[in-house]
Amino acid sequence: MELYAAMKARRSIRKFKPDPIPKDLIAKILEMATWSPSGLNWQQWHFLVVNGPKKDELARSYGRIVEFGMPPAGQRNPQQEGFLQWAKTLGGAPVAIVALSPAHGQPGTRKMNLESVASAFSHLLLAATNEGLGTCWMTGPLNNEPELRKVLAIPDDKEIVAVTPLGYPAESPAAAPRKSLDEVVTWIGF
Repeated sequence: MELYAAMKARRSIRKFKPDPIPKDLIAKILEMATWSPSGLNWQQWHFLVVNGPKKDELARSYGRIVEFGMPPAGQRNPQQEGFLQWAKTLGGAPVAIVALSPAHGQPGTRKMNLESVASAFSHLLLAATNEGLGTCWMTGPLNNEPELRKVLAIPDDKEIVAVTPLGYPAESPAAAPRKSLDEVVTWIGF
C-alpha cells in the first residue's frame, strides 16, 4: 500500500477476527516501528507482544476499570454494554502490543522519551494497516496501571505509553471527519 493511502486507510478497529497472526508478520510490523525517528537517536521504545492467557488478563484488567466508571448492570445503555464487552476482550483481537518507554525523572528527557515511543507507535499502526491488520491506539488501560504492570511484570524503570489490540479487522468503519487545515494550522512568516 502506498504511504498516503495507508495513512488515510488507518482506522481504530474495535472488532477483530479470532484468526492468529503469524509471528513473522508481527515482527515485520515491529521492525517498521523501529524506523521511527527518536530523540537523540536513543531508540527508546520497547514493545511487549502479548497473546494467550496474558492478553486475556490484560483485557479483563481494562474491563474492570471501564466497568468501575459505569452505572450498575441493568442500568447501562446498549452503547455502554457494548463498550464494556469491547474492553473486556479487546474486541476479540488475538494479540495486544504494549509500548514502553524508559522512565526518567528529568521532565525534558521524559517528554523526549514519550514522544519518541509515540512516534514509533504511530509507525506500528501504519505498518499494521499496510499489512491488512487492525489496531486501536489505547491509553484507557493505563487507568488501571498498577494491575497492568503486575499482569505483564513491567518493571518500575519502564513507563507505559500506549496499548493496541492487533488482529484482522472484522469491521470497516468509515473515516471520522477531519478538521480543515484552517482550523489546525497557523502559518507564521508566509
